[in-house]
Amino acid sequence: MSTFSPYALPYPTDARFGNRVAYFSMEFAIHQPLKTYAGGLGYLAGSFMRSAYALRQNLVGIGILWKYGYYDQVRKSDQTMGVLFQEKVYGMLEKTDIRFTIQVNHNDVWVTSYYLPPHVFGCAPVFFLSTDLPENDYLAQTICHHLYDSNPETIIAASILLGVGGAKLLDLLHYAPDIYHLNEAHALPLAFYQLSQSQDLASVKKRLVFTNHTPEEAGNPKTDLRLLERMGYFCQLPISQVRNLTGTNGEIFDHTAAALRLAKISNGVSQMHTAYLQKVWQHIPETGPIVSVTNAQHAAYWADRPLYAALKSGDDAALLLRKKELKRLLFEEVADQTGEIYDDNILTIVWARRFAGYKRADLLLYDFDRFQRMITRLDYPVQIIWAGKPYPSDYPAIAAFDRIVHISKVYPNCAILVGYELKLSRLLKQGADLWLNTPRITHEASGTSGMTAAMNGAINCSIPDGWVPEFARHASNAFVIPPADHRLPTYEQDRLDADAMTTMLEEVVIPTYYRNPSHWMNIVRTGMQDIFPYFDSDRMATQYYERLYQYPSTPLTAGLPERAVDVALHH
Repeated sequence: MSTFSPYALPYPTDARFGNRVAYFSMEFAIHQPLKTYAGGLGYLAGSFMRSAYALRQNLVGIGILWKYGYYDQVRKSDQTMGVLFQEKVYGMLEKTDIRFTIQVNHNDVWVTSYYLPPHVFGCAPVFFLSTDLPENDYLAQTICHHLYDSNPETIIAASILLGVGGAKLLDLLHYAPDIYHLNEAHALPLAFYQLSQSQDLASVKKRLVFTNHTPEEAGNPKTDLRLLERMGYFCQLPISQVRNLTGTNGEIFDHTAAALRLAKISNGVSQMHTAYLQKVWQHIPETGPIVSVTNAQHAAYWADRPLYAALKSGDDAALLLRKKELKRLLFEEVADQTGEIYDDNILTIVWARRFAGYKRADLLLYDFDRFQRMITRLDYPVQIIWAGKPYPSDYPAIAAFDRIVHISKVYPNCAILVGYELKLSRLLKQGADLWLNTPRITHEASGTSGMTAAMNGAINCSIPDGWVPEFARHASNAFVIPPADHRLPTYEQDRLDADAMTTMLEEVVIPTYYRNPSHWMNIVRTGMQDIFPYFDSDRMATQYYERLYQYPSTPLTAGLPERAVDVALHH
């Protein structure tokens, strides 16, 4: 049992998971009503918290209570995308009487904490930090207003709140973690705070582990060193010491590089991603081992039980009937948002995830003549649904969303939905026949939406990036789109991938659905079977303990990738 009170873990912990762990994440997608997430990072953290609870792991989460959430995705008067920041009020959280200060930009900022008990949503305990207090001026209050605020200084302040605030909170609760787990580098000030207290690098490093989630530059920030120093990011450590600890030579601070050097061990989130990290970082002096723990999602939360009951009994008729019921539930949402009435007998293709350039939401539209021919065929009809939330200031992604809005007005079998959060995500995965995934190869570190789609009887059709090469067997449990050479210019990759994807849909996927329904059902069944147990987050949570938290007592050989990138690129 943990020692802090009155917030002691209300259940005995499993002896296999005895190390006391504090898991720091900017996002937690635990349940629809708690809007503390933006996308995949939060979905991953939410599934981990549910598995940690189910496995009775000795673990708590540390996050931030975002007053306005990420944002609410709404529509303007012409149906294009709008952004709404609406205050959230959470009666399901327990207010604590804890008050303490952190230093931000040489000023004291008051911090409090809210507590999510395990019984509310069936997850490990989570503490959410907040600066939204009358003791603070308005500027200090805004630190916890918006997840991923567009102001760089506010983002830095949020990192200080998460890292330093989380460490101080745990100290006040007398919760002495054996391991601090950074889910991305957002909470890195935690390490500098501990170093400022102890000046014992070996002790700090012994208890710090790090998970990197993306090869994308935007997800691996670099910041002016002097700005960070002024904001208090380094907790008053001399800048010369910071340079020495993190290997920073110039005036730009690389957050990912620093986390990799300060952690005793780090992990990538798929075998492909781990191979990339090892190639880029493993040769850097003082960087700890980088191992693979592939992301996963919590099956008990995501998987549709009637579908699996039909699968277990071998009743294809019941499985197909349930799938049509789920499609109709999704189609009610489509009708409500767009006025279009979809048919549950027609192949339904869904593209749904965060709108980002490399994910290519509009790849279907690259050759518009072919797209138009495909969606207007009467012998092989299709219905297409898009959904996803761009960052609120990512104007190219919003432009792509708005383009799809206008195209969907013309074609009654095309729709784009707003509000892509946990509730809509579940509807889309349950109602999709085909889950389309089109990232530029090597850019998707893991991607997990296809996992939960497979748990709901949807077939993945994907570029073999991220987690997909560890799962997909073409025409057996998924459809694999042959990718273009990742060394080509992006415009050439997009042209080739659009052609390969459309050919796959026209010549393989759509004919299989209509002309060979027994084979289609075989792929559905095999996908539902193959997604377990490896892509259930219980496996991931167990591997976190085995490969990260208990290191170096656990061998590092398990799970290390062998030629994963080469295999995927030459699929």
